[in-house]
Amino acid sequence: MKRNIFLISIFLFCLSQGLEAKNLWAFLTYSTFNSPEGPYVETYLSIAGNSVQFVKNENGKFQATVNILMTFKQDNAIKAFKKYELNSPELSDTNSINIYFIDQQRILVPNGTYDFEIQLTDKHKTIQPTPYVQSLTLDFPPEKPSISGIQLIKSYSKSDSSTVLTKSGYELVPMVYTFFPENEAKLIFYCELYNLDKAIPKDQKYLLSYFLETFENNMKLNDFAKVKKESPKGVFVLLSEFNIENLASGNYNLVVEARNQQNELLSSKKLFIQRINPNAKLTFTDLLAANIQNTFVEKITNIDTLKEYINSTYPVSSGIEKAFIRGSLKTADLKTLQEYFYNYWQRRDQGNPSAAWLRYKLEVDKAQANFGNNIKKGFQTDRGRVYLEYGPPNARSTNYNEPSSYPYEIWQYYTLNNNQRNKKFVFYSEDMVTSDFTLLHSDAIGEVMEPRWRIVLRNRSYAPLDLQETQIINAWGENADDEWDLPTTNL
Repeated sequence: MKRNIFLISIFLFCLSQGLEAKNLWAFLTYSTFNSPEGPYVETYLSIAGNSVQFVKNENGKFQATVNILMTFKQDNAIKAFKKYELNSPELSDTNSINIYFIDQQRILVPNGTYDFEIQLTDKHKTIQPTPYVQSLTLDFPPEKPSISGIQLIKSYSKSDSSTVLTKSGYELVPMVYTFFPENEAKLIFYCELYNLDKAIPKDQKYLLSYFLETFENNMKLNDFAKVKKESPKGVFVLLSEFNIENLASGNYNLVVEARNQQNELLSSKKLFIQRINPNAKLTFTDLLAANIQNTFVEKITNIDTLKEYINSTYPVSSGIEKAFIRGSLKTADLKTLQEYFYNYWQRRDQGNPSAAWLRYKLEVDKAQANFGNNIKKGFQTDRGRVYLEYGPPNARSTNYNEPSSYPYEIWQYYTLNNNQRNKKFVFYSEDMVTSDFTLLHSDAIGEVMEPRWRIVLRNRSYAPLDLQETQIINAWGENADDEWDLPTTNL
């Protein structure tokens, strides 16, 4: 089961400060834009105040300072960088530091693909920084349509001034996270469209659409979609919002598209987001087929069998499909379940939904054979879910007998969802009896992220006092770091 969730364009930093001090906790998102001066990266950084050291300054107030270095490298050559100090707000006392201080920067970076590296260091602690690196691409061709990155907005207002927060006549307060908890009722975003006038005649208009789609299968959500016609311009600003009070819990893409009158895609941009919303009032009409006569599901007449089949799709279902399974599966009649099941597979393979189901059922059987136990079916286990969602790993290490650790496995995927590289999953069995391995940590988008995973593995024999500690002293027979670096066997 997923627990703590941190997302794709969010970097979560947990920088080790040693056993004697807490860790520096920070969150970073970014967007890319174009300007008359050239392309630039805009970063949005949030630092947890209770993870840095406050000292008294010359004003008699307490203040923390973080040293920040951002570099953009190609073949290990630095092409752009920014180095600066970020000061926290001044505080009268440090008895309770439940604040986050936010920083926004703009860095000119030419078109190209880079290794974007950031290093954060608490100025008042003598600890070496731990760098974080992610691939980043800027692609704004001068003669073709393109769309900037999508910036999530906490709030906005019109402004005549020019500051780092202003763009196109608005002051935009960034939302650092791409995670929307249940108390967030709006999704506000900003982006820019470039060079539509280079592809559309002046006397014509283009279709601008923006919508939410499911992350798992790119199903467009019609309740969260807007379309309008626009005249082509060199730069068009889109500042809009969706009411997400009834957006189901799940993973989604926020999509912006521009199409010509022939419905040809001129440019598009996507941003991954997550939503937790257990109180959403949902309708499932889009999930039910109108006619199932002469289809393969018409032959499935045992309601318990059909419920089992639908349950087995849970690992690869979208948020709203999971909501249907959780909320309606037990009470729905046979016809409703048949309509749902047919429509589910038709969305994935319109030409041959029956074949799509049979291919998936074969994988469900494999998950049962490899990961099923006396308590859970294979598709209900964490290993089974990851296997069904992403396929078999390219490499898998199994470590069941280390003297200081719980039994654990580390899986490695060279490519994940065609856009993530070298992603890993750590599973462990805390009860050491049932062979039910729980997903402890992954660096993949949308998965559990547990910076203390090494500590948790060692909780069998090791109990650190600092709850933010991430590093341990290796014990005899300890191989977790080596296996994380290079899992060794195939599934």
